[in-house]
Amino acid sequence: MPKANPKAAPISAATDAVLDAALPHVPFDGWTDRTLQAALADSGTASSLGPVLFPRGALDLALAYHRRGDRRMAERLAAMNLGDLRFRDRVAAAIMARLDLVEDKELVRRGMAFFALPQNAVEGTKALWGTADAIWTALGDTSDDLNWYTKRATLSAVYSATVLYWLGDDSPGHERTRDFLDRRIAEVMEFEKFKASVRQNPLGRVLTSPLRLLDGIRAPKRPDDLPGTLKDPA
Repeated sequence: MPKANPKAAPISAATDAVLDAALPHVPFDGWTDRTLQAALADSGTASSLGPVLFPRGALDLALAYHRRGDRRMAERLAAMNLGDLRFRDRVAAAIMARLDLVEDKELVRRGMAFFALPQNAVEGTKALWGTADAIWTALGDTSDDLNWYTKRATLSAVYSATVLYWLGDDSPGHERTRDFLDRRIAEVMEFEKFKASVRQNPLGRVLTSPLRLLDGIRAPKRPDDLPGTLKDPA
């Protein structure tokens, strides 16, 4: 088991405190360095700790908020009984659980504007992928080949489209968003059925045979030789 880092808990607590203090400022000032400085002051955190907690300033503040939402979603899903649901319904429940955790839609709206800036677009894409990965992981995905990537790419597209719809949805309990999400997932399922039928067709197998070159692709593995990580004895 990895050794515990005694500094991790204080840093995490300080990050959460600054994040909580930042949320009331974001709807007015966005995810900006101005918001970060106000949050440091409001949370009683020394301004000198700002570069330690958020080395890239507002960018790391926005990413910390997004990743905290992913962690809380995973915790909520772990406490939910999803075993009796169809898998497509589990995916829908996970996406809605992620959206339901948002305190104020303006936080997300400001975040989308922030990550749409050219200098932040790459990190925004990584954050979206991270959410898709968190959902698949929480749902017990065990794929380790090309499917690992295609599942997350597909879910990223579904999730981002759902967020855009959800931002403008004022229906009770976001019922229209749930219907929209169900339709998107149904479309993905139909496409997967089509791909399966192509593979079963002799002509389809011939046409798709070049794609077998991708069979060697594997999901990324977490390094097991990092400092503080104990390997199993030989």
